[in-house]
Amino acid sequence: MDVMLSICEDKGLYGFDADAVIKATCLAMQSAGTDTTIVTLTWTLSLLLNNYEALKKAQDELDIHVGKNRWVQESDLKNLVYLQAIVNESLRLYSAAPLLLPHESIEGCVVCGYDIPKGTRLLVNIWKFHFDPDIWPNPHEFKPERFLTTHKDVNVRGNHFELMPFGRGRRMCPGVSLGLQVVQYVMAVLL
Repeated sequence: MDVMLSICEDKGLYGFDADAVIKATCLAMQSAGTDTTIVTLTWTLSLLLNNYEALKKAQDELDIHVGKNRWVQESDLKNLVYLQAIVNESLRLYSAAPLLLPHESIEGCVVCGYDIPKGTRLLVNIWKFHFDPDIWPNPHEFKPERFLTTHKDVNVRGNHFELMPFGRGRRMCPGVSLGLQVVQYVMAVLL
């Protein structure tokens, strides 16, 4: 948002109306976050409805850390590690975008023996990473426990190549923190 506003102030809009650019940017940010959040919530609920044991564990965790006499608060989310594992596993199985946004090489290079000429558009197939049986045993199975045991140090914030539903590096989704908070909070309230 800051970059967009500074471009508007510097008149670097190449003939576009500043108000139109601001409105379009805000709409794009809102719609990108809304659709992906709804898709993630839908798949997470579907996975839980088809995996009663995981649903029961999540409800038990909520009863322990929140109780039955009050609403879930944002401050409770850090204690709901099994719920976080459920969301991570859901994002691994059903990423809202199985291909990351295209990037263009600014100079020629060689990657794993392949020549990549300058100006080549590259797409990262994160689905391949998320379903690699060498990384994820039984990759097509819903197993939130893997994020509490064998993959407990793996997170969705782009620090690990094996799980990057929000992308990685400078170009990763700017809404990753908000998106995770919203999904975890809504799931906690619904359960």
